[in-house]
Amino acid sequence: MNLTKNIGENDRKIRMIAGALILLWGLFAHNWLGLIGLIILGTAVLRSCPAYTLMQMDTLEKK
Repeated sequence: MNLTKNIGENDRKIRMIAGALILLWGLFAHNWLGLIGLIILGTAVLRSCPAYTLMQMDTLEKK
C-alpha cells in the first residue's frame, strides 16, 4: 500500500500534540471519543491524511 505523503513538518507537530491531548482526555474522562486522538496520531506518524487526498491539498514544504 503506497500512501502519498501530504503532511508537512509543522502540520505533523500540531497533529502529534493535538492527537496526544485528545487521547489523554479520552482516557481520563473514560470517553470513547478519545479514540479520535489515535486517528490524528496515525495520520501524523504516516504523514498521510485521507481528507487532504480527497481535497487534493497538502502542507508539504516545496523545495
